[in-house]
Amino acid sequence: MSDVGSDHDQQVGTSRQARPVLAIEHVSKSFGAVKAVIDASLELTAGEAHALVGENGAGKSTIVKMLAGVHQPDTGALYMDGEVVQLTSPANARDAGIAVVYQEPTLFPDLDVAENVFMGRMPRRTGGRVDRPAMLEQVNAVMDRLGVRLDPNRLTRGLSIADQQLIEIAKALTLDAKVIVMDEPTAALSSAEVARLYRVMETLRAEGAAIVFISHRLDEVFASCQQVSVMRDGRSVLSSPADELTSDQLVRAMVGRDIAKRQGVHESGSGDVVLKVDRLTREGKFVDISFEVRAGEIVGLAGLVGAGRTEIAQAIFGIDRYDAGSVTVSGAPLKKASPSAAMASRS
Repeated sequence: MSDVGSDHDQQVGTSRQARPVLAIEHVSKSFGAVKAVIDASLELTAGEAHALVGENGAGKSTIVKMLAGVHQPDTGALYMDGEVVQLTSPANARDAGIAVVYQEPTLFPDLDVAENVFMGRMPRRTGGRVDRPAMLEQVNAVMDRLGVRLDPNRLTRGLSIADQQLIEIAKALTLDAKVIVMDEPTAALSSAEVARLYRVMETLRAEGAAIVFISHRLDEVFASCQQVSVMRDGRSVLSSPADELTSDQLVRAMVGRDIAKRQGVHESGSGDVVLKVDRLTREGKFVDISFEVRAGEIVGLAGLVGAGRTEIAQAIFGIDRYDAGSVTVSGAPLKKASPSAAMASRS
């Protein structure tokens, strides 16, 4: 295991036996005076999920855009199967066998699943007509490979983020992508959707794809990835098998120092009630919501996607009206549907 506690940062190791399907070697990228990436290296092996982690601003997104062909490195090189490649455009990256699945996929909402999968390259019959039966057959075959059910005839509009990501993954498979980059894919997914994504990743690995998995959630990194690389301040500082790292070691590599253990919050440290929500209801959105927030407290409002958390917050703040219940700030009723009153309230 790499010694993340040493004085010197650990550079990307070269001890793994298989030749990498893709390698990034000592790349840098600047935008004017801003040095987004200073010295980054990464090796991806077929059949492996490789986590790329780091704080915001560490350079991960710039690396993703290099792989996507959006940005080209100022220095350093990219290799596919040991050969230098120049990814000068997204189409060039796609042709090289690299596919990127973004946190919020950019699909055509008024086209169906099959049309989105084959956008720009639909199979044709003699005479130039789209061969829709062939297209549907291929999409169904890909979905069967992934172990998911998604009707290729269904319009993309209204599909969940998780299903839209599956369309992007299906597109990558029909392109025979060797490398699939998943940029914060779980940020808007429920626990069940995350579990399904893990199963899809296992299928992709079994078929020999190399996966780059970017996430701020370390439990997901350890649950789904075999290798972890850390970036800090534009540099690669660590690469190690996931099973040889602990969460504390990973965090230390990300921030460059030890993090003090968080002390438990005791009830005695909380003050008077500042915000009180009593039986708040908005028909069709949420029903009978009650909670209190005291001075000195941080109160979490959790739930699955679509559970109503955003709607509750908007009603409290006055963006939306509510049908029943009340909101008080330091004992004083808060005017309904008035963000200005919410902002003017003082505890």
